Amino acid sequence: MSDNRLSVFKTYKLYVGGKFPRSESGRVYEVTDSKGKWLANAPQSSRKDARDAVVAARKAFGGWSGATAYNRGQILYRVAEMLEGRKDQFVREVADAEGLSKSKAAAVVDAAIDRWVWYAGWTDKIGQVVGGANPVAGPFFNLSTPEPTGVVTVLAPQESSFLGLVSVIAPVIATGNTAVVIASAASPLPALSLGEVLATSDLPGGVVNILSGMTAEIATPLASHQDVNAIDLTGADTALAKELEIAAADNLKRVLRPQPVDGDGDGATDWTADPGTHRLTAFLETKTVWHPTGALGVSGSSY
Repeated sequence: MSDNRLSVFKTYKLYVGGKFPRSESGRVYEVTDSKGKWLANAPQSSRKDARDAVVAARKAFGGWSGATAYNRGQILYRVAEMLEGRKDQFVREVADAEGLSKSKAAAVVDAAIDRWVWYAGWTDKIGQVVGGANPVAGPFFNLSTPEPTGVVTVLAPQESSFLGLVSVIAPVIATGNTAVVIASAASPLPALSLGEVLATSDLPGGVVNILSGMTAEIATPLASHQDVNAIDLTGADTALAKELEIAAADNLKRVLRPQPVDGDGDGATDWTADPGTHRLTAFLETKTVWHPTGALGVSGSSY
């Protein structure tokens, strides 16, 4: 074989509606590693790309929210299987993105896959934690059950390109929501590669849509979008978060601010910590149903 072989550079694309479009604007921007070495050109999403992602997420919401929790769990576990099979690629991309040694990057990728499996296990259990039968005076069943909020915009963490990314995406879709994800601006490559994994798993197209580019440019129209039901501000700085929260109030979006439990005291987030259930419940609504039990017998109940 020739020693003069040219490397085949990867073309990274957006992941929208189960497909891989380039940005409609035709723009790209340079992505570099922690030492400034060029890694790739990533698509720079526009407002039109953001709107297209919302359309795809809304279209997928009915089928995904209507699937059984058990089925969603199976699909999420399949994603973890696919991640395990492409571990070497993600180790390389995380090492480049976050300036980690290969061994440390491998530990991060392992933790991200384990985190995905953890949320896959919660799909058919969260209803037992936050739902239940309510005692009422009268011949009625009174049941409260959780339901997904809808289309959720997720600003992925800027500093944790993969473990943090998984930690904000998985709980949103585990509970039946669909997501429009804005990847880390400086380190978007692991997120764009995750799109390739999702496309080859059993996850329906549109359930997760991944955009790369300038966070403020993409997030601003999404925060004011009338068909977006909620927004996770994890990847926004203080000034941008305030601006987006004001815009989100226009149609009463649910807003998830960075939680104090996420922090380690200096403003950074420890994504290796036990995530708890607060991200699972952040984008759930509670539906309460009254149902008559029938005529009461002499014992006071017919059931």
